[in-house]
Amino acid sequence: MTRIDHIGIATKDIEKASNFWIQVGLEAGSDHINEEQDVKIRMFYGRDKEGKKTHSKVELIEALSESSPIAKFIDKKGVGIQQLAVSVDDIDLLISNLIKAGVRMINSEATIGAGGHRIAFVHPESTGGVLVELVERIN
Repeated sequence: MTRIDHIGIATKDIEKASNFWIQVGLEAGSDHINEEQDVKIRMFYGRDKEGKKTHSKVELIEALSESSPIAKFIDKKGVGIQQLAVSVDDIDLLISNLIKAGVRMINSEATIGAGGHRIAFVHPESTGGVLVELVERIN
């Protein structure tokens, strides 16, 4: 792990939820549809005093149907923080090492997430109750 990448927030209405993050000064990126997860994603970025994007990011996630994992999450736990994402250098190696160590993975192989980055999820059972997303950024 190199750093916390972003915090994912499940929302019923991405437009309405965006207002707060814009008001506190974060900049909205483009929307991304993840068909595999059946969600719309909007990433928000911080900026430093010189106007450069910072590593601080908030991700809003809206279900596109009732069968989406996010819709199920909201039904069970309500809107709010859904996952903590961490940046990693070599996602394949980390997944392999975690599985060997007995960590329960949701994804045993990386998939493609928003922005074309490689992602995988660690089951909350192995992390003390938090869904952890591993992100290998492809730039």
